[in-house]
Amino acid sequence: MQTPSKAGAFSLLAIACLTIMVGCVIVPALPSIAERLGIQHAGLLVTIPSLGVVVFGPLAGRLIDRIGPYKAVSIGLFLYGVLGVGAVFLHGPVPVFTDRLLLGGATALVMAGGTGLISALYQGKARLKMIANQGMAIELGGVIFLFIGGVLATVGWWWPFMLYLTSWAMLLMLLVFVSPNGVQVEAATEDSARLPISRALKHVFMAAVFSMLAFFTGVIALPLRLRDFALTEAQTGYFLAFVSLVAVGAAALIPRVVPRLRDHGTLSLAFGFYAIAHFIFALAPNLEVIIIGGIAMGGGFGFSVPLVNHMTIEQSHAVVRGRNLAYLSMSIFSGQFLCSAIELVPGNTTLIFLGSAILAVAVATWCWSNHRPRRNDKVPAG
Repeated sequence: MQTPSKAGAFSLLAIACLTIMVGCVIVPALPSIAERLGIQHAGLLVTIPSLGVVVFGPLAGRLIDRIGPYKAVSIGLFLYGVLGVGAVFLHGPVPVFTDRLLLGGATALVMAGGTGLISALYQGKARLKMIANQGMAIELGGVIFLFIGGVLATVGWWWPFMLYLTSWAMLLMLLVFVSPNGVQVEAATEDSARLPISRALKHVFMAAVFSMLAFFTGVIALPLRLRDFALTEAQTGYFLAFVSLVAVGAAALIPRVVPRLRDHGTLSLAFGFYAIAHFIFALAPNLEVIIIGGIAMGGGFGFSVPLVNHMTIEQSHAVVRGRNLAYLSMSIFSGQFLCSAIELVPGNTTLIFLGSAILAVAVATWCWSNHRPRRNDKVPAG
């Protein structure tokens, strides 16, 4: 197996950035974009792609296992650009939401196929390090694209959509710098497609859902909480960017932490950080303490999301790895989509954060109880 060059590795990490930018690039200009597109519920423009990942995830997984991750990512990158910018030319809820839903399907191909490529091109410690770098790239991409989207929004309401066309540049990078000959993937068959999902892998998917629930609860409810400390919208944006940068640092530590705490121990640590963060957000008397909560929240994300990617790869047979990675994508975006219901929860943000903190404690305890994995639950990576 030929390890990709530095340019090839950079291309794979750049592709990973597209998963988080699918919704965030239009956030800075969301009110004006919704008005121009004839949409009343602006938030759905951000969350509908998440639903698309959930809806089209199984189809994306089967396609990846059939044609391989390289071809699947190539198709996904092309469709990502077409569907991403396509909304500019549409008007009204039905065509716009249909376009955003299909964009979620393209995102599922890019996300699961991109991780599948990393799993096929790297092994052992090199794979864990690359997955950690992927987590860092995802968070850095969120910060960078959110900033650029805000700058473009000052030019015109439709300019942030042009960022979706960066997927075509990444497609070119993939074709030039990553050779399909180095991707050794066993083709799926009808029998292999019926391989059951192990209980351990189901636990990984559940952890992914809860991690995104915890993280996006903070993202959605924090702006309301920070108003109590007289922070402006711009300052709130800076704080969320700071949280993302902390997550980058935490992801960088994964190759050192996992050998010591093992997979479930590290997940337990992540949810412990989430619990600390949300308790602080609920009860903090001043902004200085809130900053400590932001550090804990970034740690929770950085230690969990890259790890569930790695655990899915390690616990999946090669012939169904695409399917399982697609299910992981569905789990991650399910947690993100479910957070849109937070606005319907009665009461103030204190109750929301306290409830989320208690849930995080329960999940941390559950992860620690699985600290010693069962031998028959782990499937050879193949």
